[in-house]
Amino acid sequence: MNLSERKRPLPAKGMKLAVVAAILLTAGALSACSHSVVGTKAQFQPDQPSGELYNKGLAYVNAGKMKEAVKQFDEVDRQHPYSEDARKALIMSTFVSYRRGEYDDAISSGNRYLTLYPGTADAAYAQYLIGQSYFNQIPDVTRDQQKTQRALAAMQEVVQRYPDSEYADDAQKKIIMTRDQLAGKEMQIGRYYLERREYLAAINRFKEVTTEYQDTRHVEEALERLVEANLAMGLVGEAQTAAAVLGHNFPDSRWYKDAYKLLQKKGVSPQDNGGALSQAFAKKKASS
Repeated sequence: MNLSERKRPLPAKGMKLAVVAAILLTAGALSACSHSVVGTKAQFQPDQPSGELYNKGLAYVNAGKMKEAVKQFDEVDRQHPYSEDARKALIMSTFVSYRRGEYDDAISSGNRYLTLYPGTADAAYAQYLIGQSYFNQIPDVTRDQQKTQRALAAMQEVVQRYPDSEYADDAQKKIIMTRDQLAGKEMQIGRYYLERREYLAAINRFKEVTTEYQDTRHVEEALERLVEANLAMGLVGEAQTAAAVLGHNFPDSRWYKDAYKLLQKKGVSPQDNGGALSQAFAKKKASS
């Protein structure tokens, strides 16, 4: 081939095919670079040091970038499972999830921490965060109280397993609040039955409050409601006992005054005739 032949331009059709082929090859190369690292140097990049990953997570927390922080802490666990930094990252991930209001994630990671590191210093904090996550989801008293029950159980774990931790005092306060909520639920149902004149069902709810939740603010009303419901069923002796227990433990209560008036209308007065209710309060007094 002479010089003039080498300088001859490609036919128009051939040029178009060559350009299209070049574009496809270039696009394919770019696509491979942007979507896959298989067979490239990036595939064989070493893991980042665990401390570096953990510190990046802390930096995100300090910057208020909680979503990025969780991802970074999870990366510590992925690249360096069971390391000390992975342990710290897991408790931090629990904390950040709690702060973000992602309570189910906080509960899940908190339980995982307790499974993997039950004897560490941060175990009490993990248990407390689980309790707080349930506590912050407690619904109105008219709704199902499953989250309240779980909050109570979680906070009881803090007090029983970690009594000397810095979280025990607040956990004890939350226990009182959750028990009051559960007692309030029983009262709400009991009143409903009482209004419908389903007295036996109402009595069972009020008895639950007087035997299981004696340390709540609802117990005085529950005793008075027992007087009311028992009188409606003609169980005068049980009504007298409820009033006597109410008067003995809460002599200045307005609920006792109401109970006393109800008995007066029947021509009787408060009298402790024994039984489970009287024994329950006697046992409580002896243990206090």
